Amino acid sequence: MGFPGTWMTESESVVYRVVPKCACSTIGQIMFYSDHGKFFDGDIHDATGGMHKWAIEASQPLIERNVKTHKSYAFTCVRNPYTRILSSFFDKICGIQRNGKRYRGNLVPLLVQKYGIEVGGDDGQGEFDQIASFRRFLLFARDTIRFKKPMEPDIHWSAMAGHVSTYIVNGGRYDKIFFTEKFDDGMGAVLKKIKVKHKVDLKKIPKFNESEGHGPKRLHPVEDYFDDLSRHLVWEIYKRDFQLFKYDFDNPGNKMPIGEIDLDEVHAKLGD
Repeated sequence: MGFPGTWMTESESVVYRVVPKCACSTIGQIMFYSDHGKFFDGDIHDATGGMHKWAIEASQPLIERNVKTHKSYAFTCVRNPYTRILSSFFDKICGIQRNGKRYRGNLVPLLVQKYGIEVGGDDGQGEFDQIASFRRFLLFARDTIRFKKPMEPDIHWSAMAGHVSTYIVNGGRYDKIFFTEKFDDGMGAVLKKIKVKHKVDLKKIPKFNESEGHGPKRLHPVEDYFDDLSRHLVWEIYKRDFQLFKYDFDNPGNKMPIGEIDLDEVHAKLGD
């Protein structure tokens, strides 16, 4: 199994477990900058050098050795499950991806046909009922996660706890898990703990958002997308995310965490 989704600076100053839709583009660029004094030119997800990634075969033994001996400071970042699944819908389902095509090729036609979802036409810019389509997408996301039908769940909407747990189960330990919603505080705490070749000023770092502009703008407040049934589905999919990462299930309109993450609890509950 190893350590899927794990990135490490070339200098081995820090190790990061990527959780999709949780500021991973910005975090990756900060890591790259801290080693090289410049940002990667392009989407950091496309970088095949200048940084170690589990997806790069040559990096795997280095990452494995580091993680298993806990040589470097290790962290990850989480996000409110309500806003994360909404972001996935607008970016991955409604949006045109950076290659000019729909995400995962035949996925959107399948959703249109089987779940009656609308996505704003061929270019994602047409008008459609965002709330009705999102709720149908949520049903599809639940089906993929609970029943693996009509396909395996996608990393962008599978539960954060699942991503976070693979690192622990295979022998890693986190020093910090912080909130996307309190990004500067969390990333600042990480940077204080590690030695970097190039100082990072978080106030001057642009937010790298690889999904920005891919899809239509969200027209309504977050809470409008989640009726009683939607919230039931969200709880079914993301119960552990709400509990472990201290987000407010009862109020979809409150994106901020309502407690502090207990690292010991996370390691105990996700280390099975």
